Amino acid sequence: MEENQCLDLLKKRKIQPTSIRILVLQAMMQANRSVSLLDLENILDTVDKSTIFRTITLFLSHHLAHSIDDGTGSFKYAVCSDSCACEVNDLHTHFHCEKCNKTFCFTNIPTPVVNLPQGFTLNSINYVLKGLCPDCARKHS
Repeated sequence: MEENQCLDLLKKRKIQPTSIRILVLQAMMQANRSVSLLDLENILDTVDKSTIFRTITLFLSHHLAHSIDDGTGSFKYAVCSDSCACEVNDLHTHFHCEKCNKTFCFTNIPTPVVNLPQGFTLNSINYVLKGLCPDCARKHS
């Protein structure tokens, strides 16, 4: 990913660009899937893990990234689309491969919204499909 694209994304979310923030954002975008903190630590092995964590936390608070609880015990993170405000109607389906442990965002598949009983307020939906990704399915057959 080009640095100018990262600068534009950071500016749109009102995040002051720094070299570390640009590095983390580039790593997330180039992964073409959601990434865990450990993934980012391995990709950016010269960057302190607490710096990566603070950067991800900042991205989450400015809706530049969203977190995914895929049931593995390790949150994954993915860059939000331009129009995302991380509200319930922005949520989408995720797919977790049980073989390679990669988690993918399916932004074209919205999560089903459940009509809750009166008095309940919906803040988020975690909708994760599990199975084999195309690469693992090919290797498995």
